[in-house]
Amino acid sequence: MKNKFESVFDAIAESREKAVNMKLRAQLMHEIIDRIDKNGWKQAEAAKKLGVTQPRISDLQRGKMSKFSLDMLVNMLASVGEDIEIKLKKAA
Repeated sequence: MKNKFESVFDAIAESREKAVNMKLRAQLMHEIIDRIDKNGWKQAEAAKKLGVTQPRISDLQRGKMSKFSLDMLVNMLASVGEDIEIKLKKAA
């Protein structure tokens, strides 16, 4: 019988806590990439607006999740005027 996972993160993470953290980071990274794309920012411009270096934007766009903490991603979004709302729900 095959194991069924809610997401790839549930399958690869060592614990439920790490899976949740990875899901949140992936979601925030996706939101930041969307903002960059929608605004047509080049990497250098995005870096300046998001308060990081150009290589960090490259890491972001390449999906290098391990290089980003939740704190850093929240700060990047806040630097371009985005608010973040957290919604808790009971685990399945």
